[in-house]
Amino acid sequence: MKKIYQQLFAGIVLSTLSGLSIAAETDPLVGKWKTVDDRTGYSRADVEIRKKADGSYEGIIVTTRNVPGTEKMGVCYNCPGELKNKPFIGLPFIWDFKQDPKNPREFQNGKVLDPIGGKIYKGKARLSASGKHLTLRGYVGVSVIGRSVTWIKY
Repeated sequence: MKKIYQQLFAGIVLSTLSGLSIAAETDPLVGKWKTVDDRTGYSRADVEIRKKADGSYEGIIVTTRNVPGTEKMGVCYNCPGELKNKPFIGLPFIWDFKQDPKNPREFQNGKVLDPIGGKIYKGKARLSASGKHLTLRGYVGVSVIGRSVTWIKY
């Protein structure tokens, strides 16, 4: 009888764990993204986007690269508040993005940190139909006054 309970418990644990991984895989925003600088065309960092318990999305920097001919920056010297002088690795880069209930490929009301300049912008994002490209827009005031970049999922 003890063996039956052990097998039953193991089955429940495995099905729960596989259910969690399936949920993460079905959320196309969750995962690692390669950022591409719109001005230079170079990838400056890799970001990992996670879904938080409150349903919002957050992205942290997991890898940084320098543009050829420049030094690799490792610390956010220009960042505001508690982010000042924090290492880029592990730094929250985007946060508070919420999925648009009317369009599940769009995310809104987020914040975007420019770790080089240290400014925080309003943000919105849109996933491509394939889920492999994310167009992220940071802006001041209204969306027209801003800049868009495209990230590639891997």
